[in-house]
Amino acid sequence: MTQVIVVGSGHWGKNLIRNFYELGSLAGVVEVSPPLQQRVQTKYPDVPLFTNFQEALATNVSAIVLATPAPTHYSLALAALKAGKDVFVEKPMTLRAEDARKLATYADDHDQILMVGHLLLYQPAIDWIRNYLKSGKAGQVNHVATHRLNLGKVRTMENVWWSFAPHDVSIILDLLDNPPIQTVQASGVSRLQTNIADEVHVDLTFESGQTAHLHCSWQWPLKQRGLVAIADKQMVVYDEIQQVVTIHNKQINSQLEAIDDGTTIVDIADEQPLKLECQHFLDCLETRQQPHSDGWNGVAVVNILENVQEVLNG
Repeated sequence: MTQVIVVGSGHWGKNLIRNFYELGSLAGVVEVSPPLQQRVQTKYPDVPLFTNFQEALATNVSAIVLATPAPTHYSLALAALKAGKDVFVEKPMTLRAEDARKLATYADDHDQILMVGHLLLYQPAIDWIRNYLKSGKAGQVNHVATHRLNLGKVRTMENVWWSFAPHDVSIILDLLDNPPIQTVQASGVSRLQTNIADEVHVDLTFESGQTAHLHCSWQWPLKQRGLVAIADKQMVVYDEIQQVVTIHNKQINSQLEAIDDGTTIVDIADEQPLKLECQHFLDCLETRQQPHSDGWNGVAVVNILENVQEVLNG
């Protein structure tokens, strides 16, 4: 059976560890923090625990899963690839598009699997919306607007854009069929900490003529996550909190008249996206097929993240 070693057992790493363990594919955990080491040993006494990364690279386990802080992603992923390992790296893939391109190119050149943890691409609701929009029933998709708002968790080493937006950028690119970016407009405010944006609005225009808007904030009274896709014939609304997809049979016709033919709520399968994402990685390790969120998908996301940050920096 295909097995992996997970590097990092913290806030998100513990979830990856649990899922790969439940899938029968956890061959080890790398953790440098003594308290976290104790937690792993207590919960998974049968799983080998490594206290440094090089020990994991020296094993014959063929795949590494990185759930470490974002600034470490590039160096650890490159070291794993150079050690001949396939790699799953959490979002954001890297903090620079140049580094992301180096990883994707190296993986391609050496026939290795490189997958990025863009979790929401494996959310059943997003999968359904993707397939529905591709069917053409809603017409030409012109605009996607996303919002990811909450009260906290406030970061001190990254702004809300880098913390929240990778999810939504990956979704927008996926639903619009990965068009090249043309222009970026962005504004952000730093109310709580100097030079760390707490709220960001971004407008993207793609070479296809399609557009997108993103709103991210960790200083918001309500927890709101979701998207609106506006097409010629219909509009699709996704409430991520309630896990509800609604098709609005609404449009503006050629006479500029508003047409409202009601709404339809879609029944979405109740499956855990993280388990689906982990299983997808294992399947790709077996079949050698490219993951849905492969290295080049990671490059495209980081490229937009970086471009927006440049605008925010002024």
